Amino acid sequence: MDLTSALVPHLTRGTPAYRRATLALFCAGFATFALLYCVQPLLPQLAAHFSVSAASSSLALSLTTLSLAFCLLISGALAESWGRKPVMAAALGLACSLGIACSLVESWELLLTLRALLGLALSGLPALAMAYVGEEFDPGSLPAAMGLYIGGTALGGLLGRLLAGLLGDLGGWQTALGGVAGMGLLGLGLFVWLLPPSRHFQAQPLSLGGLLGNFRDHLGNAELRRLFLLAFLLMGGFVALFNYAGFRLAAPPFNLSSTVIGLLFVVYLIGILSAGWGGRLMSRFGARGVLQGAAGIMLLGVGLCATPWLAGVAAGLGLVTLGFFAAHAVASAQVGQRAGGAKAQASALYLCAYYLGSSLVGYGGGWVFQHAGWLPLLGLLGSLFLLAGGIARRL
Repeated sequence: MDLTSALVPHLTRGTPAYRRATLALFCAGFATFALLYCVQPLLPQLAAHFSVSAASSSLALSLTTLSLAFCLLISGALAESWGRKPVMAAALGLACSLGIACSLVESWELLLTLRALLGLALSGLPALAMAYVGEEFDPGSLPAAMGLYIGGTALGGLLGRLLAGLLGDLGGWQTALGGVAGMGLLGLGLFVWLLPPSRHFQAQPLSLGGLLGNFRDHLGNAELRRLFLLAFLLMGGFVALFNYAGFRLAAPPFNLSSTVIGLLFVVYLIGILSAGWGGRLMSRFGARGVLQGAAGIMLLGVGLCATPWLAGVAAGLGLVTLGFFAAHAVASAQVGQRAGGAKAQASALYLCAYYLGSSLVGYGGGWVFQHAGWLPLLGLLGSLFLLAGGIARRL
């Protein structure tokens, strides 16, 4: 970092610039995750409309997150040379355009192609947002700022699913996807208007050897590897649970509509709170303690989802959400603190593992659900969360 950049103050909690930046990142997280996860409550409708199985319908989400996972490695590397805000804005604008295109197709194969391209477009945002937080906020404000960004992702996931479920019942899945894309455009406008430009970003020469060296250094860090594995396990289990909870609740004895199933995603409000709560608890219990506790809460939530009562399933989904977002906020902040240099690439590796978990466990969980049922699926997810708690102990 040059002397001029070193003398520029970081964003500090309580200042107007801090509030603008955190609100902008909140909007970016909101739009990203609304576009990404709006298909989740629509999976039963997509399965019926296109005459595909439950596991195959989940490809509308799994292919998006798989594309996002691998493209993150490229976009995270390029961002070390291209900057932060312009790449994030362009990525979100392209993703909104692809979201609108998804609402206009009638071919299953074309829908999956567009959703995969949407994942490619979104890859320009999450790792860069995390890197921006790590660079622009002072260390004391960083956990709270990361918590607000993660809270925005939770709200985006919630409202994207709620709006999609409601519009899906009123006008079908195409109306639902178009409505969510329009909401994403609103988030994009606020993001561009509010986010201060980067003041501590230092461009690196675009060198393949340098980029590969950064990846090698990050993967050689044992603490970062544990954080990457935690992201894979926790995100994979979390997405798989919500992918197939809709099929479980649409079937007897519940027989719920898409709108009511979408309303159950109100538990994401818990994630908005727990993301900030997890960051604050880290100063008291340390990252390891918070991550272990979060994995334990998720394990308890899986147990409640096994009950035959709607209230029990709703409470279980709430506990899994609470634990997941607290763990994600803490692990995200830890990646930025432990990476040293090339923070965007470190964040990209973390998020690559995160979305690989979403894709692979999300699809594999569908195979278990389709061939063995709900309870064996919960057994698989409980095993993943138990393993995650063991890995957290080694941090």
